[in-house]
Amino acid sequence: MAVTMTTNMVGPTRQQLYEIVRCLDERPYRAQQIMKWIYHHGVSDFSSMTNLSKKLRDLLTQTASIRLPKTIKRVQSVDGTVKWVFQTDNGNAVETVLIPDKGRHTLCISSQIGCMLDCKFCATGKQGFNGNLDRSEIVGQVLLVQRYLYELGLKRITNIVFMGMGEPLLNFDETISASELLQDDMAFGLSKRRVTISTAGVVPAIHDMCEKTEVALAISLHAPTDDVRDDLVPINRKYPIRELLEACQRYLSTLNGKRYITIEYTLIKGVNDSISQARELAKLLRVLRCKINLIPFNPFPGSGFEKPETTHVNAFRAVLIDAGYATTLRTTRGIDIAAACGQLTGEVTDRTKRQKRYQERLKIANESL
Repeated sequence: MAVTMTTNMVGPTRQQLYEIVRCLDERPYRAQQIMKWIYHHGVSDFSSMTNLSKKLRDLLTQTASIRLPKTIKRVQSVDGTVKWVFQTDNGNAVETVLIPDKGRHTLCISSQIGCMLDCKFCATGKQGFNGNLDRSEIVGQVLLVQRYLYELGLKRITNIVFMGMGEPLLNFDETISASELLQDDMAFGLSKRRVTISTAGVVPAIHDMCEKTEVALAISLHAPTDDVRDDLVPINRKYPIRELLEACQRYLSTLNGKRYITIEYTLIKGVNDSISQARELAKLLRVLRCKINLIPFNPFPGSGFEKPETTHVNAFRAVLIDAGYATTLRTTRGIDIAAACGQLTGEVTDRTKRQKRYQERLKIANESL
């Protein structure tokens, strides 16, 4: 990996940094020193890296940079959730959400500008799609939030979830290499169990994960049958539930026997929240070592969906618990700042016509009120 004036030292893996310092005629241990300065000490310029030689510091200043996404906005919810809007290199914006909870700091990060998929209950998909984030833009979200926590004297980020804007497995290489960096002790040092990739079901990429990573996997299922899921999660028409669960089984087979997959299930009133559907879900998942995370739908303008009543949610959950599944109910966080699950939108210059169609439907709906 040659060093040029555009080389961003935020994002390269340790192996890539070894190659960078080799090209500068330096010893490999210099790569680890640079990583520690950037990720452990929060240094933003090479001149502050005092254990590097002055010659190397000057050379890095001339040939490389430490670039992070620009913060456009930061807002905090009444419940403590914090949302950032970060500008991307091409002038769009993505959103990142920090969820503090009982000594834990979970960061929900984005992998794409908008989303290539169009899940009906997700606001991100309505914004259309502009492109993938590169590794530096993915990792940069984490580094900026980590610095924010340090400035407040708070604990470090404990968990990373690829559950922000975009479908991570449609940006496979950058997502996997970013997750590798998140686990590197010279960077963030997270365990593989504390990094979660969530997917709507890109089956070939799940198979590819078997050879590339051992991070936690979450599946956005949202329906127990293909007919309902085809409508809610259109990628199901290409990769139906049976193929998806087979890919999940294979991925689990590559992990330690105590690991499991998280099934995410957004409950939408009158669509996928009946007791009979709970029973179908319990039967469907018998083939998979998993836990289930129920998410009451978080409304957004023009969605056409409603959140089910709490009693209905509890009844659905009771069926799954009685069937022997560890079933959690996700507490809605950050809804007052549009930071809850399914509400992230960012600022996307849409390359598709999806955003325009959504805005036209929203206008018609508002005019009919």
